[in-house]
Amino acid sequence: MGHVRAGSRKRLRARAKGSITPPVLRLLRRIDRAGRQISHALLDKVDSIRGRDSLTPPRSMVFVGDGDFRKVGEEFRRHFVDLGRLRPDERVLDVGCGIGRMAVPLTRYLSSQGEYWGFDIVKEGIDWCDGAISSRFPNFQFEHADIFNKHYNPAGLHLASEYRFPYEDASMDFAFLTSVFTHMLPSDMENYLAELSRVLRPGGRCLLTFFLLNDEARKLMHERVSTLDFAQTLDGCMTIDRDDPEAALAYDEVSVRALLAAARLLIHEPIQLGSWCGRPSYLSYQDIVLATKSG
Repeated sequence: MGHVRAGSRKRLRARAKGSITPPVLRLLRRIDRAGRQISHALLDKVDSIRGRDSLTPPRSMVFVGDGDFRKVGEEFRRHFVDLGRLRPDERVLDVGCGIGRMAVPLTRYLSSQGEYWGFDIVKEGIDWCDGAISSRFPNFQFEHADIFNKHYNPAGLHLASEYRFPYEDASMDFAFLTSVFTHMLPSDMENYLAELSRVLRPGGRCLLTFFLLNDEARKLMHERVSTLDFAQTLDGCMTIDRDDPEAALAYDEVSVRALLAAARLLIHEPIQLGSWCGRPSYLSYQDIVLATKSG
């Protein structure tokens, strides 16, 4: 799963200023997707002539995030190392690994003693990662999880609220979920936090990204400077679109802190707050939480 895309951000900012209603927003998203598909198909042809790095997927296949595929991956590799103290010989879990945006830079960081495990609900991304990454780096393994998500996998067979991660207890040193909880409803997130705690060893770390609602974020949304307008209330969270809630979801910071504590995940202060709501000082676009499993 990924960030809201750049083109969509402009439309969402306009929505925040009150000029776009939810039905029009959904229509603009469809138009935006169609335009990107045409543009990416043309750019892929150019790349095929010029030559494309074998560890960079075709643009038309990238379904996660906005921005440069490689630059975003490199940004988070730095966060994993600088904030999360990731070591080259550790066992790493990537929940919602998409099409390898975080895995690719880790192929140049993890040693042969380290291991990477990733799963995602979009099978096309897993298939590409198997062919492009696992075939060259046998310590990188990917798995498809056919989980229902109204926005990303509407035909999924399993519920995220009931899904058990396919890994043993206390088997991982470091885990990350980048732009996953920004697309998950409360019961799904609670189960994922419990599963995350289960598979992390005591003292293991995790890096998680959110859209966190606190006084500052609410104030900036009220002032119409946020790129996202979380104006629709759901049970336990806020969304930009009630008819497509998992397109983007925000959670109250106090509630997230309580959920992490219940899962025995202790936050490393301070939380690294992001730029999504228009704050002038930030580390990344989304809010970054680093936590350690207690015990």
